[in-house]
Amino acid sequence: MAHSNPTYLLVHGSGHGAWCWRDVLTEMARRGLSARALDLPSHGADATPIAQVSLEAYRDAILADIDAHAGGPVVLVGHSAGGYPISAVAEAAPDKVARLVYVCAYVPCNGVSLADRRRAAPSHPILDVITRTNDGLAFQFIAAKAPDALFHDCPPEVIGFAVARLGPQAIAPQETPLPLTAAYASVPRSYVICDHDRIIPPVFQATMTLDWPATSVHHLPSSHSPFFSMPARLVDCIVATPTKCPAQAAP
Repeated sequence: MAHSNPTYLLVHGSGHGAWCWRDVLTEMARRGLSARALDLPSHGADATPIAQVSLEAYRDAILADIDAHAGGPVVLVGHSAGGYPISAVAEAAPDKVARLVYVCAYVPCNGVSLADRRRAAPSHPILDVITRTNDGLAFQFIAAKAPDALFHDCPPEVIGFAVARLGPQAIAPQETPLPLTAAYASVPRSYVICDHDRIIPPVFQATMTLDWPATSVHHLPSSHSPFFSMPARLVDCIVATPTKCPAQAAP
């Protein structure tokens, strides 16, 4: 499934939007790489009501974007909760995905929801920095706590830019189990562990990739937001093709 000149499609995580990839897209353009980012349903400029958001809607939005741009295959890059939608795409249409790149992201287990995956971690720092919306359908990052939790190693300009754009995150897609088969397992994958992450414990990121080939796991001395704190180094990791990245064992 090699692709000599791949296109990179960047998928954001909880409460974020395509805006979080601003500096990464600039860096990729500087290198002459083909890359784009999208807003998942109800995020960024997308006006889908929270009540209509599902993991399937996330998956279908990514597939629609791929199909709108010649059908791929693309390298799908998922940040944080974005690990689940990109995995759902690989399960549904492995021929459209050249590689999956998880950036301090949740790696799914067969039949397990993202929320249950998070609950399996040794600690849950995100619970201290979010609050549920009044309708109970979503959660939001607490603005006063977001800078230290998400962006503690980012420039002040970035913190103001990002905190102002954080939005609600629908709970339903994160409580939805994701069945996985050999289709997902056939897609090569790599991971970027962020060693100073205050949202997803770095030790849990390491646990999720424990049995991966060493050449497919990268480390950055970054917060949960390497796209802002060290975009050039993140791009280095995203574009790195593992020297040996065989199809994964079926989950």
